[in-house]
Amino acid sequence: MNIPIAKPSITEDEIEAVRSVLMSGNIAQSKKVEEFEKKFAEYIGTDYAISTSNGTTALHIALLANDIGKGHEVITSSFTFVATANSVLFTGAKPVFVDIDPNSFNMNPSLIEEKITKKTKAIMPVHLYGQAAEIKEIKEICDDNNLVLIEDAAQAHGAKFDGIKVGSFGTGCFSFYPTKNITTSEGGMITTNSKSVFEKSKKIRNHGQERRYYYDTLGFNFRMTDICAAIGICQLKKLDDFNKARRKNAEIYSKKLSKLDYLECPKVSSNKEHVFHQYTVRIKNGKRDQIIQGLEKAGIGYGIYYPLPLHMQPLYIELGYKDKLRETEKAAKEVLSIPVHPLLKKEELDFIISFFEGFK
Repeated sequence: MNIPIAKPSITEDEIEAVRSVLMSGNIAQSKKVEEFEKKFAEYIGTDYAISTSNGTTALHIALLANDIGKGHEVITSSFTFVATANSVLFTGAKPVFVDIDPNSFNMNPSLIEEKITKKTKAIMPVHLYGQAAEIKEIKEICDDNNLVLIEDAAQAHGAKFDGIKVGSFGTGCFSFYPTKNITTSEGGMITTNSKSVFEKSKKIRNHGQERRYYYDTLGFNFRMTDICAAIGICQLKKLDDFNKARRKNAEIYSKKLSKLDYLECPKVSSNKEHVFHQYTVRIKNGKRDQIIQGLEKAGIGYGIYYPLPLHMQPLYIELGYKDKLRETEKAAKEVLSIPVHPLLKKEELDFIISFFEGFK
């Protein structure tokens, strides 16, 4: 067997859409980008969407558009991809890390307020693995303390909290990397109900110009192309079906693997709709390395997201971080993600389940 941890679903629809853009001659940012932005905003339920070159630049722009910069602090999670915290550093602000809830792997809202200082400007929860953070409680903390809410929804396209899609509670940031629930090859998106954030974001992603060759702010070339947008338009039509397939695969896993005493299956809150960007189990009793050896021998893809929390990374230690985040550090030693993507075949699912059932 050779079962990848992730596999983008690309069909003739996407191929023909790209071919059409190439033949049109408008291959940079043009009408397809505008169309994708409009449709994505409608899908998430926001007034505006601004496409970007990737998820990292979406975070970077979102922070800048919310006037976050030098001297500010942004409260976020250490148990996430490095772009979450690095985007804060890019602005000149400082990431402040909060420990996670061990059940959801997301930021523990009960630990946030003790980290708020006079320098705190924003809170940036991560909807990790495709499950919404406790976003309503976090939004209340933001509202009570006059803080900006920025959602790192890079892994959570279509995820819901109380029936409302993430990315619509604050300024949302999405990634369309090939491993994500939908892809544009590379790309990102910012979602917002703020006209000010929308207008600032558009300028920042395009060299700081509102009209061509006139610049009133520092900006970057963080634009999406029509080629990428054409893929995104096709993928967006299929997103709900993709997510449905992921949930079905996750349900099959949990029904079988929950019987095993050496691992814990993902816990899903009843008021959340998980989209399973990753199906992540906890491996108990220090057996993860042994299981990884077996997965590699069996040809089963896997991932460890993430093996070393950000506050323990050499970069952040050099910056002076000395946090002790017990649940974050424990999770990093135990988590293991296995294939859950929509293209998994029944025989592949059965093979993966059999591997775990046969592990001793």
